[in-house]
Amino acid sequence: MNHYKAIIAYDGTDYAGWQVQPEKLAIANIMQNTFAKTFGKPIKLIGASRTDAGVHALGQVASFSTNILISPYQLQVAWNNLLPNSIVIRSLQKTETFFHPQAYVKQKTYWYHFFTARPLPFVERYGSYYRYALNIEKLKETFTVFTGTHDFRSFYTGNEQKNAIRTIDSISLQYFKRWNIYRVEIRGKSFLRFMIRRIVGACMDVASRNLPIALLQKVLEERDPNQRLPNAHAKGLMLNKIIYE
Repeated sequence: MNHYKAIIAYDGTDYAGWQVQPEKLAIANIMQNTFAKTFGKPIKLIGASRTDAGVHALGQVASFSTNILISPYQLQVAWNNLLPNSIVIRSLQKTETFFHPQAYVKQKTYWYHFFTARPLPFVERYGSYYRYALNIEKLKETFTVFTGTHDFRSFYTGNEQKNAIRTIDSISLQYFKRWNIYRVEIRGKSFLRFMIRRIVGACMDVASRNLPIALLQKVLEERDPNQRLPNAHAKGLMLNKIIYE
């Protein structure tokens, strides 16, 4: 059996996320079905990160095994040729043993893109248009509440994780004049479901309504997943890269 590691980019706009789902169009569904059509054999893809519906990826990492005797280059080219334009395998390599993409993760980097003016149609799919006046300097200050190790129960949706303690290594903000777009970059080893979108949405709400930053600290400490601060839209979120130990 041959084992492979793949790095995949995709536009998640029209998909129900990465994870295979019955009766829904997911990235892994498309890739597995396309592999079977191309090579006549099934595979099971394991992804490093379960990106949700509408979320994009530049560096999703996945692994699979197959007994097909073909070079990684030929496999990548043939597979890419049948994938839709919204999904591309950026690299494909053999591994000596089975590589589990969720193990030995050192750091994940996510980007959240947003616009403060109506965006150009070429980039509109990859950022959220924030229609309210936004204090950018205050937004930067709000990020300090979340850096470090905290219990993120108030900024997590779902109940599959009993432990909500996570560490955010850094949160920063950049502006790209060419596209008139802002990028929030968040780095950490692991994140809870909707955690990044809930944090970004809450920070933007505080920065736009001139609410006290202490409100975010209070909500964080209350550990209430039903808190009512808004979520940021899925279309702005992108998994950029994953670094392994």
